Amino acid sequence: MPLTDLISLPSALSLPPVEQAKHWWKRQHPHRQDRLAMLAPLVAVLLFFAAIVTAFGYLRAEEFDREQEAVQRDVEYTQQRLRLLERQEQLTRLAREVSNRELDIEDFRSRAASMLNQYPEIQGLAWIDERHRVRVGTGTAIHPAAVSRAPADQSPHLENDRAYASAKLSNQPIYLQRLRDSEFAPLMQIYFPLNERNRFSGVLLAELSVDGLYRYGVPDEVTARYAISLLDANGALLAGTVIPTRKVSSYWLPWTTRNNAYSMPVSPVGSGLLVRGQAYRASLGVIGSGLFWLVGTLSVMTAWMLIANWRHTRRRLQAQQALVAETNFRRAMENSMLTGMRAMDLQGRITYVNAAFCQMTGWHESELIGSSAPFPYWPESDRELLASKLEEELSGKFTPGGFQVRVKRRDGSTFDARLYVAPLIDAMGTQTGWVTSMTDITEPNRVREQLSASHQRFTAVLEALDASISVAPLGSDELLFANKLYRQWFGTQANGHLQLVAEAGVPSSPTTDDSDDSVDSLAGLPTDAIADTETESGEIYDSALGKWLEVRTRYLSWVDGRLAQMVIATDITSRRLAEEQAATQSERAANSSRLITMGEMASSVAHELNQPLTAINNYCNGMVSRIKSKQITEEDLLGALDKTARQAQRAGQIIQRIRSFVKRSEPNRTPSDVSVMVSEAIELADIELRRRNVRLNHYVAARLPTMLVDPILIEQVLVNLLRNAAESIDTAQRPTAQRLVELRVVPTRIEGQSAIDFSVRDSGKGLAPEVMARLYEAFFSTKADGMGIGLSLCRSIVESHLGRMTAENIYNGAEVAGCRFSFWIPVADIGTLALEAPSPST
Repeated sequence: MPLTDLISLPSALSLPPVEQAKHWWKRQHPHRQDRLAMLAPLVAVLLFFAAIVTAFGYLRAEEFDREQEAVQRDVEYTQQRLRLLERQEQLTRLAREVSNRELDIEDFRSRAASMLNQYPEIQGLAWIDERHRVRVGTGTAIHPAAVSRAPADQSPHLENDRAYASAKLSNQPIYLQRLRDSEFAPLMQIYFPLNERNRFSGVLLAELSVDGLYRYGVPDEVTARYAISLLDANGALLAGTVIPTRKVSSYWLPWTTRNNAYSMPVSPVGSGLLVRGQAYRASLGVIGSGLFWLVGTLSVMTAWMLIANWRHTRRRLQAQQALVAETNFRRAMENSMLTGMRAMDLQGRITYVNAAFCQMTGWHESELIGSSAPFPYWPESDRELLASKLEEELSGKFTPGGFQVRVKRRDGSTFDARLYVAPLIDAMGTQTGWVTSMTDITEPNRVREQLSASHQRFTAVLEALDASISVAPLGSDELLFANKLYRQWFGTQANGHLQLVAEAGVPSSPTTDDSDDSVDSLAGLPTDAIADTETESGEIYDSALGKWLEVRTRYLSWVDGRLAQMVIATDITSRRLAEEQAATQSERAANSSRLITMGEMASSVAHELNQPLTAINNYCNGMVSRIKSKQITEEDLLGALDKTARQAQRAGQIIQRIRSFVKRSEPNRTPSDVSVMVSEAIELADIELRRRNVRLNHYVAARLPTMLVDPILIEQVLVNLLRNAAESIDTAQRPTAQRLVELRVVPTRIEGQSAIDFSVRDSGKGLAPEVMARLYEAFFSTKADGMGIGLSLCRSIVESHLGRMTAENIYNGAEVAGCRFSFWIPVADIGTLALEAPSPST
């Protein structure tokens, strides 16, 4: 609630009720007052109509209740007039006389005939003894009495048997109601038990006609006013008349009717026999429908006219509110626009300015409207130019794209603005003046200048790069951009761009698989997705420049939306020369390593060669002596010569193996047998092992696949590992029983691919932690005279074959019991991978 209402609330409460209502009414919003003024008459009419309906409904309910009470009284009177109790008393007295043997058969017939004449509704009487035998029967009771003679399990009327048995057990009169069927009308049977000296002696069966009870028991004055009917326990009609049941309607609707009805059981039968009375209803009673319909019609017409008047007023109010909202919306739009709006008449006088125009210039609306040129926001230095522009504007010679001017603010500062002029047309289609929109472009001009300076700096950076950069659209020989180095190498044409793309193996215009389809495969692809594609690169040698170039290409979206390809070519000649020199040096280092290895093994090799040479010398001297003494036969000479040849062959094999091992050659990967490589490596290392008194146990798995490797390099790795193992055992000074090296070559599966695992295990002292950390570091060695390139070259050789080398200590509890060097080389798709792998020298 507003604060003013809270302040005026105590004073308003002290006024009389009428004055309080007036005060409350004045505080309401006009729209709320209109709504209340329209709804109050409609509510009054509806309340009046509701009061009339309530009154008619109340009178109708009163009339219905009175009629219900009358029906109830008459039904109770009818139930009393049925005289069923009187008949039961007469029959009970007759049954008592039969039980006391006061009546014989003839007396019973006379008494029965008398009762049939006295009570027409009694159709028959029968005396049945305890053996189901009929002593005597009159009227319609003879048939059920005869039926009851049949045995209980063969009687077709089990109900009669049950009633007979019930009367016998309960010693009370039993009522049995028989419904209407094709042979008999609805009847009621009464079984009165006969007790002779407290002993059951049979029953007295009486049959009463339900139609007779209705015809002789219901008073005529009651049937004249109501529809009286006798019903069974299930509501089935036994006798009388029934009015069809109508749809039950509300008490309070005077135009609906329903029948008053009342039901009650007939004594002493109980709920097995009901008497019901229904009132005849032919009209609405005391409440006439004409008056109700007249009042209802007038109320509906009044309410309809009030609603129509309210809807019409509401539509007019909505149109007025929409007009006000539209005006306010347009005014709000004009005030919230950042573009200044100015309207002039045909004489050049300002007739309208919006809030943005006033904010931009700093002048108030009252100061600008009605003013003529020169306007106060014109700078003094530009008045002649602005005056000429105004003359062109008034004459209709304005530029469609607008023109740029300087505008002076009230504080004397200026800003750049762009003006757009258009004729001002009224609702009749007549031009009444000119409208001008003004936009402050000071900031865009500043940004444009900064962008121009940034572009110049960016161009200067690209021009100074030591890489050639060129951009050309796909499928065209137009050159969109080229920096200084490109122009120096290839000129100003796109031939160099296309040459670099073609020699690098990168397509300048990607196409689909269909060679006949010239549609670009990248057509329709979003430019932001194209810009994020990975860069493709390649290395080429340009014979014209005499340089090695690394060419990188990628797709990009040019400033005009076209798909272009950028090529960056970098001079890598010095790098390629350095790589070639490094490869040469590495190859020399590997060769030197093999020479050093054989130099270290020189004494062992000399000892190994001394044996066959000594044997050759001995065989030759022996043969010479025996030939001179003529003590040798031809067979002995041939045997000695054969042994001499074998020893010479052995010496030649040793020299050839050493020569092939230390021979300098390029890496040559060929299909090689693993067992052959292992045996040749063992043969080379066996000299060093025997010199150091170290035994070698080796195991090579059967059926190993052929590997595409350089066998000399793999043998160099195995020889180096075996020599290191022998040196480690010799350094540890292990006893003879523990001077053992184990070599195992088995197939394995590593990183999801098949491989061959080579492992060399020794029984030395193992590797210290600081040595393990720098194990493969170049020129690091634990030997006093070592060069530190053996293991480094071994790892390079293994990795060049796409394998891995590892080293680990072997523990016996907490004590180091040796060391294991192992490496694996993959065999799955080894051909393709090996050809793509770098040489071990790199």
